[in-house]
Amino acid sequence: MTTYAIGDIQGCAKSFDKLLEAISFDHGRDHLWLVGDLVNRGPDSLGVLRRLVEMGERVTTVLGNHDLHLLAAAAGVHQPAAEDTFQPVLEAPDAGQLIDWLRQQPLLHYDHTRDQALVHAGLPPNWSVKEALVHAGEVERLLIGPTWKQSLRTMYGDEPDTWAHSLEQDARRRYSINALTRIRFCDVQGRLDFSNKGPPGSQPPTLKPWYEFPRPGGYPTHIVFGHWASLGLLRRSGYTCLDSGCVWGRQLTALPLDPLGEPVSIPCAEGMD
Repeated sequence: MTTYAIGDIQGCAKSFDKLLEAISFDHGRDHLWLVGDLVNRGPDSLGVLRRLVEMGERVTTVLGNHDLHLLAAAAGVHQPAAEDTFQPVLEAPDAGQLIDWLRQQPLLHYDHTRDQALVHAGLPPNWSVKEALVHAGEVERLLIGPTWKQSLRTMYGDEPDTWAHSLEQDARRRYSINALTRIRFCDVQGRLDFSNKGPPGSQPPTLKPWYEFPRPGGYPTHIVFGHWASLGLLRRSGYTCLDSGCVWGRQLTALPLDPLGEPVSIPCAEGMD
């Protein structure tokens, strides 16, 4: 059995299928870790979700900001933007099943046997992995609960941008969502920045990538993430970024995690014959 981690799919169903072929994915034995942003901006979010539901327990995924955006649209608490491409999901006859599956996925997954964590964007530097699991769990319980639609009403907004234990409930959850699904750069106080999306070195000098700050307890846990297309494929001892920009016409990448192997990337197949 091989466990593969795959970067942001974002509705690129054709590329996803071709990548599974390229790695000779065995549907009876192998397993996938997906970094989130399964849907939106690409042409076939519906196809992606249906494939993943069919794969069942062979898939472990976390939610990305685009996945949460789809859930908010399905809940009727946020209108899709002109550039969103997930309307076919909302209109599909199996929309209810697909949305229910999506809202049962976590924001953060931790595998204690390998000491590896899976998250869409990253972790703020003032959280340990254990603390991050607690804060992610607060949001996850809401998403699977009977009031999930109402809970998504307070999801949007860039504030608070700094963590404090004194934050009131909605602010805590909003910070947790933003930190886990949108973080790229932050400052020495752990303040989240959402305006800079370029590669490291393009940001103001007061900011650094979240993974360059010391973390409580150090960095024993290897963190696998996506979200940062301008960062691309990046492998270091404590973290791996797998967003190689498929939806922007670049590549979709898979990395064998267990046993560890070399990454496999295929060119974006969307729009090709």
